Amino acid sequence: MKKIAGLALLALISFNGAAQTADEIVKKHIEAIGGAANWAKIKSLKLQTKMKAQGAEVLVDITQVDKKAMRTDIAVMGMKGYYIVTNTEGWSFMPFQGQTKPEAMTADDVKKVQDELSLQEDFLTYKELGKKIEYLGKDDIDGTECFKIKMTNKDGIEKTYFLDASNYYTIKVVEKYKSDGKELEGSTSFGNYKKLDEGIVYPMSISGGQMGESEVISVTINPKIEDSIFKIQN
Repeated sequence: MKKIAGLALLALISFNGAAQTADEIVKKHIEAIGGAANWAKIKSLKLQTKMKAQGAEVLVDITQVDKKAMRTDIAVMGMKGYYIVTNTEGWSFMPFQGQTKPEAMTADDVKKVQDELSLQEDFLTYKELGKKIEYLGKDDIDGTECFKIKMTNKDGIEKTYFLDASNYYTIKVVEKYKSDGKELEGSTSFGNYKKLDEGIVYPMSISGGQMGESEVISVTINPKIEDSIFKIQN
């Protein structure tokens, strides 16, 4: 009986230790990226990036208002397209994919982007959004020792974050999501972090999916953004 009680106590201590470790890692991560106070000041953002895809240069501009709307403009080989997602709907116009006019996005795709409408870093908002985190120990990502933390939302959708153990920056995120009714998995990598004048630390290199690596050309914090850019252009 004493042995069973001892094992139970050991299990409880191990569980509490893991939870505490996750909290400590997240706290250091938030400090490393500029602190909660600086991130809370961000209400709008403009991001200019460029990348190479099949030998062609692709320009991607993202314009976002915190928790309200996001517009992604894509220009390649003389053609221009865009995605617009708001709290209520999503539209896409991708002439490079054969679209001749704006089309409504699927419910799954809209939901996926709506989850990213907040300009706050994920570890700053997970508690208020009812998400849970779990520390999964350390892992190796291309020779970099990382803390591995799984975040699960209310719908059971999982994201796994790999934080560089030397500086607590996120270097990779693996996400499970749904698109067209299918369960898929994708990953995004981050690097070349830079501290901006506003005090936050932002990745200037982002890569994932079939688009390859993106170089962030400029980041503008709290620009004035007109609501009209989130309207459909026919």
